[in-house]
Amino acid sequence: MAIPKLFQWLLGVGSFMTVWLAYLIGYIQTDLRKEYHEIIIALPIYLLITFACFTLGMIGYRVATFNDCVEASKELKEQIEEARRDLETKGYKYSSDWK
Repeated sequence: MAIPKLFQWLLGVGSFMTVWLAYLIGYIQTDLRKEYHEIIIALPIYLLITFACFTLGMIGYRVATFNDCVEASKELKEQIEEARRDLETKGYKYSSDWK
């Protein structure tokens, strides 16, 4: 059984936040320089901004490469016309037909 994508993301974010908070509170002791410590403190914000930029880029790419579905459009128009004819046989009058 596969794990849903949402749970994979939640597991990854939860694991990262657990380690990050443990470092921030002081449970994880390191000998990093002060510059690295400041970067680690702001790391969730950097990751959130990076994720937002990636997501916007992905949406833009998908919109730019979106394919036209000519066959599906033609089939949908045929179904609309068929439904219109069926309603006309049952006595329905469209507002565009009123004069």
